[in-house]
Amino acid sequence: MTLIQRRSLVAGLAFATLCLLGLAPAQAQEGKRARLGHSFADSHPRAIAMKQFAADVAKATDGKVQIDVYSSATLGSEDKMLIAVQSGTQDLYMGALSPIAARKKALQIFDFPFLFASDAEAAHVLDGPIGRQMLDGIADMKMRGLVWAGGAFRNMSNSKRPLASLADMKGLRVRVMQSPMALASFNAMGMNAVPMAFSEVYPALEIKALDGYEHPVVDMYANKMYEVQKYLTITNHVYTPVALIASDKWWSSLTSAQQQAVQQSAEKARTLQRSEELRQAGEVVAQLKSHGMQVGEMPPAELEKIRAAVQPVIDKNQATVGQEFAQSFYAALASYRKTKP
Repeated sequence: MTLIQRRSLVAGLAFATLCLLGLAPAQAQEGKRARLGHSFADSHPRAIAMKQFAADVAKATDGKVQIDVYSSATLGSEDKMLIAVQSGTQDLYMGALSPIAARKKALQIFDFPFLFASDAEAAHVLDGPIGRQMLDGIADMKMRGLVWAGGAFRNMSNSKRPLASLADMKGLRVRVMQSPMALASFNAMGMNAVPMAFSEVYPALEIKALDGYEHPVVDMYANKMYEVQKYLTITNHVYTPVALIASDKWWSSLTSAQQQAVQQSAEKARTLQRSEELRQAGEVVAQLKSHGMQVGEMPPAELEKIRAAVQPVIDKNQATVGQEFAQSFYAALASYRKTKP
């Protein structure tokens, strides 16, 4: 065998080995490449945080783990993305977990109106043992919960009339998250609640198939809801957290050092996301007004009426989420509140 033939044989064997490992030469050099999907506009704090997360992972792994971020529901609605993560055809997801709340009933506690009193309170509970327990609870769905990546209080908007009382809400056709608890709560307020994927909401508002919806103000602005909504009412009725989730298939493909880098980058992104969301929330109400929305606050007395209207739903659904779990959650809230004046 000549020298040239021997070199050709060695090169051929090396290529064959890479192919057997499922890697082309270029892929071996580039390392692992993942897809992360979410439904938020590029200007949203959550989208900004996910881009930073991807950059931090690449830096911490010397470029061996690359993450491509797809915003604005490019990879599909939230429920479709979660299904894809479960199957391993999508590697990462960031968003609400309400689409799986019918199966993971503990998640429905986040749809309890007036559960949290402040952003700081929510962060404390979500970052603690009870929050970790909830993330670990999706492990049997072939998903790994990295962090509760942030969240915000939801408020009401509609195109019909200003809302200054519980009575004003009656009859409004509003979109709610795909959660049984959310559906029951809004129906209890006298509205006609319609569960719907978020990617379908703007078109439905545009053609008047819906009168309104509820969302954090930052999301309303980022998604240009002022184009299809006239009235915003500050109610802070529900705090919805979002989670950063990885597929088991992708996670298990990482080395332990890479997993640690991803986890640490996720925790860093959580801090950025929360701070940016709070900062923008203080600015966007004025911007919504500048685009023609009329903004008002639900009077405290009327908020108490709303609380009373939804309390039977909360009482009934404590059994749904699990009495023992609900008690543990409320105990975590009470523990935090004792530390505050």
